Amino acid sequence: MTKNVAAALIIYSLNNYIITPLRQFGNKTGVAVSLLQVYNISGMSTITQAFYDVKRLHFVPKMLRSMAQLDMPLSIGYGQTNSQPTTVRLMLEWLDAKHGQKVLDLGSGSGWTTALLGHIVGKLGTVYGVERIPELLEFGRRNCQAANVFNTEFFLASDDIGLLAHAPFDRILVSANANEFPKELLNQLKVGGKIVVPVNGIIQEVTKLARGKLKTKEHPSFIFVPLVK
Repeated sequence: MTKNVAAALIIYSLNNYIITPLRQFGNKTGVAVSLLQVYNISGMSTITQAFYDVKRLHFVPKMLRSMAQLDMPLSIGYGQTNSQPTTVRLMLEWLDAKHGQKVLDLGSGSGWTTALLGHIVGKLGTVYGVERIPELLEFGRRNCQAANVFNTEFFLASDDIGLLAHAPFDRILVSANANEFPKELLNQLKVGGKIVVPVNGIIQEVTKLARGKLKTKEHPSFIFVPLVK
């Protein structure tokens, strides 16, 4: 990759630096925080261990690896980003995936969230990554293999949102902003399962209850790349 392309990726990442509401972590300075702070939000939980074991630097382009410790989104090319670690951490907390579960990671990108989820659900669980950009699909697959996370499978996105052939899922994580809640995904979710998805800048945490009922929590003030169906 040329120096000009590398520089463009760095500038893109800096220009798209979004501070997630850091007040949730007691950080009032409005500057990037060390990933060490992200890792220690709630002690050595399963999610914390996943962040320690699945290094972000292996899921970003080589020329940006020196920036992997910063709490900011980083470009992975094709107009996509590796999300800000605090945002990823929050979404994983809200998703609350468990050991042995089957998880759909929609918009898998560089494979970092897929690998984190693979670590969380363990050997008895499976994570299905879906990505619409073929080059990023292969990038994510290679990254997971290099990170020794082998309970993941990757699929190129089709015209139909989700991955109906492997449904139902215990958890669905969507890492791109939808204009409206993707109701089609509810049919791919088990009763008692949960979807975490950004909708118009608000992360919705939706649990599917019996008899078609839903329990929804909203977490505002986030920015993501758009979800393309």
